Amino acid sequence: MRTLALALAALAPLPALAQDEPPRIARMAVQVEEKSIPELAAMLAAGTISSEELVRAHMDRIEALDRKGPKLNSVIAVMPGAIEEARARDADRKRGDVRGPLHGIPILIKDNIEAKGPVPTTAGSTALLNNVTDRDAPLVARLRAAGAIILGKTNLSQWANIRSDNATSGWSSVGGLVKNPYALDRNSCGSSSGSGAAGAASLAAATIGTETDGSVTCPASTNGLVGFKPTVGLVSRTHVVPISHSQDTAGPMARSVTDAALVLTALAGSDPADPATAEADARKTDYAAGLSADYLKGVRIGVLRDRTGNNARVQAVFAGALDWFIAAGAELVEIEESRTGLESLGEAEFKVLMVELKADLNAYLASTPAAVKHRTLKDIIAFNAANAATELAWFDQGLFDLAESQKGLDDPEYIEALAKSKRLAGAEGIDKLMKTHDVRFLIGPSNAPAWVSDLVNGDNGSGPSQSQMPAIAGYPHITVPMGYVAGLPIGLSIIGGAWQDHDVIKAGYAFEQASQARVAPGYASTADAAAEPIQR
Repeated sequence: MRTLALALAALAPLPALAQDEPPRIARMAVQVEEKSIPELAAMLAAGTISSEELVRAHMDRIEALDRKGPKLNSVIAVMPGAIEEARARDADRKRGDVRGPLHGIPILIKDNIEAKGPVPTTAGSTALLNNVTDRDAPLVARLRAAGAIILGKTNLSQWANIRSDNATSGWSSVGGLVKNPYALDRNSCGSSSGSGAAGAASLAAATIGTETDGSVTCPASTNGLVGFKPTVGLVSRTHVVPISHSQDTAGPMARSVTDAALVLTALAGSDPADPATAEADARKTDYAAGLSADYLKGVRIGVLRDRTGNNARVQAVFAGALDWFIAAGAELVEIEESRTGLESLGEAEFKVLMVELKADLNAYLASTPAAVKHRTLKDIIAFNAANAATELAWFDQGLFDLAESQKGLDDPEYIEALAKSKRLAGAEGIDKLMKTHDVRFLIGPSNAPAWVSDLVNGDNGSGPSQSQMPAIAGYPHITVPMGYVAGLPIGLSIIGGAWQDHDVIKAGYAFEQASQARVAPGYASTADAAAEPIQR
């Protein structure tokens, strides 16, 4: 019951200040909205702000925008030890021990990622309210080692949006429905919806999401952020509630490419407990190094013309983005038929995800504390049925049921589907397209405008998406803001080959510098009430 009380308390307004703490009005004077990590680091280095004040300022924004005001519902919990951790980083700084550009910088992590402390890792389900492991996922340990402060946990699409075909992205039984800060009636996309909304609203300097297929890039794009899905194996997945060991990865979400690169530099590295990361130490680098506005000069880029969707306004925004690529010196190559031969890719991916969901979630649940009574996917299905008023109020668990019926990782049908999906997305997909057209990157619109959230009918989004091929192949994919439709953000996707993470980030940075497209959210009640930002 203790952990249940802690989890529910995390949803309440932040506690009142103790008498010995600075007055709230003084802390509200600290302006952190839209501040980049280098700007915050410079303030800390100059002594114009302490890390403790920085953490408190972000807590104030959480209280003002997430708990009150527009009530974004993007943050499930604030870590009780965040202020003490900030004080420790301030003490380090006074001794001259600064660990790097993230020293003293507050970061929010998605609530399927474990972190030390009394806050449970719930994956958005009340079935895991007792999942207090008090252990850092290796990616969290790396952030702490870089000096970052884990400010709290973000809301998400429950179970990372893999429970039902009829789900509403951004809803969880623990955190409620995440609202898009650009238009509050609109969806923030799944499953890292809370990380997207929180990042856009400057509730932390940056956030961490996880992706199986589109769950970093879609919420980043829909919330006007840079989102980076790295090569699978660059970032550890240990102690992260899983879907698929073939496709899962964590990645940074931030308001600029530089910020995302700084966070990725801390995240990347090998983990003996995650065999997929065996090459990570040899592959990782300083991803913020060598970023240049001139990077795209003379670079051939493939335009995925058949993946731009049917929305004329999205296509117009994309046309403007292509002009910026040309202005930056890139050579654009039209690709009219990128789907030929890949017709069965989705079917193969789906088989893989269903089999791996059962196997991987069972393995994770077996590692949780004894207080977690649900040790298998079958147990979770039974829990949901027994608590239908809470867990199944808005949509079913059809995908869970289907996953439970799968035979296992030694099933020949699964083995065949895995090999087929990797081949189609990689060698016969991205690799073939880049080789055939002699291009270094592939680009297309990341998304259509965010749809109206509808818990009764579920998601009704439509439009382009570039996530599937890089997600299945395990290749890097970045989304960068490229414009707006009726005040709703539209992202530009850049896809590269295996382990070309740094190159993709460099390309994203050069596009960002050419376009300067990002506009801060206005928290309009609806998209109709949002003024169309001026295109630059």
